[in-house]
Amino acid sequence: MNQEQLDKAKTFASLHAGPEIFVIPNPWDIGTTQILTGMGFKALATTSAGYAFSRGCTDGIIGRDEMLAHAAEIVAATGLPVSADLEDGYGDTPEAAAETIRLAAGTGLVGASIEDYSNSAIVDFGLAVEKVEAAVAAARAQDFPFALTARSENFIRGNPDLDDTIRRLQAFEAAGADVLYAPGLPSLEAVRTVCQSVGKPVNVVMGLTGSGMTTAQLAAVGVRRISLGGVLARAALGAFMAAAAEIQAGSYNFVDDAASFAKISQYMKRPEPS
Repeated sequence: MNQEQLDKAKTFASLHAGPEIFVIPNPWDIGTTQILTGMGFKALATTSAGYAFSRGCTDGIIGRDEMLAHAAEIVAATGLPVSADLEDGYGDTPEAAAETIRLAAGTGLVGASIEDYSNSAIVDFGLAVEKVEAAVAAARAQDFPFALTARSENFIRGNPDLDDTIRRLQAFEAAGADVLYAPGLPSLEAVRTVCQSVGKPVNVVMGLTGSGMTTAQLAAVGVRRISLGGVLARAALGAFMAAAAEIQAGSYNFVDDAASFAKISQYMKRPEPS
């Protein structure tokens, strides 16, 4: 048994047990991992989109082996618990989802999410549940509490059906998922309805909808965990593109808002080459 991984898993489980809400931001490389760790967050999660952008491709292109290698790099860069965005489990079968979770556990991760969207379509209800069941079984087979998050993608995949989303989340809960997640819920009231409809911790992602929601408001309606998905990467790239556009226009005012070398360097922990 890896004692460090066990300790991280217990910490991660205690965060979900509450009673306080917590934020799990999403770095996309070693540097951003070290910054978020140094700033005092309690856990981190990978972002498939943020990492894809850093590799020069769109979300959904990176394969399982590369994504797990990336996750292992993030794990090695922090002492915090790390969960991973593992998209659809990298396969169309329950067996593929289970194998993905087994491999993920071997990287040092203490949690992961799988979603019910694959091959440009929402996965059939029955198959989606079977994949969660298989992923949960693989998680329970570990010698530490691996937290399995199950995602219903309806609202960001062209099917804004709250009843079907809740039906899926309830089925994922019954299948044993530890955390439930429906990205893109359109309002605080919709978030409240989801939280009241299930008995497991609910994750809400900022950056897709609901930018006006606050941590306090989300806590008040029952949310246990807030993630950021790819929005930190998008914010950073947005600032980068705005600066580049200003350069093209002939001015450099953006430099006044740039973080100093000292401010960034305080979080950089990788030893210098000898």
